[in-house]
Amino acid sequence: MIDGKHSEYANHDQTSILPPLTEDLSNQNIPTTQTIAITMAELKTQKNKASVAEFLNGVENEKRRKDSKAVLKMMKEITGEKPTMWGPSIVGFGDYEYKYPSGQQGKWFKVGFSPRKTALTLYIMTGFDRYEELMKKLGKYKTGKSCLYINKLEDVDSDVLRELIDESVKVKSMGEK
Repeated sequence: MIDGKHSEYANHDQTSILPPLTEDLSNQNIPTTQTIAITMAELKTQKNKASVAEFLNGVENEKRRKDSKAVLKMMKEITGEKPTMWGPSIVGFGDYEYKYPSGQQGKWFKVGFSPRKTALTLYIMTGFDRYEELMKKLGKYKTGKSCLYINKLEDVDSDVLRELIDESVKVKSMGEK
């Protein structure tokens, strides 16, 4: 996590409580601890029909916009999926169904990204534990449970990033956590 600003409910990939929190709620007086319980109706980040192109063209920082378009192209090639907006600021590819022991279920994207002000955030839904060797070769980055924070795309090895995304998508496509 980066200064606790991108808190996640629980490790979605291992405890299957809820998909990771993808919005910064630190200024909204909403608790973001790992024990929070929210129903699907309350989750802000839902798949929608907003335009991915309009969203990316609206990114103010020119470098972040350019990097986002490069990641868009990379993720399209890897997944073979059409990009879809999830909430107001996440571009996701594909989806998978999840079901929690509570019976709550829903859909979430397999892989995605968001051009945040502080970093280009990539959502690697399998987390990073199984990719220790790849992470050593990736370059300069920070991580949360399922978030990869990159300042500039040139800070990381694009071939290693491509492999990381590809491996994660393969795992999610096989239904693994």
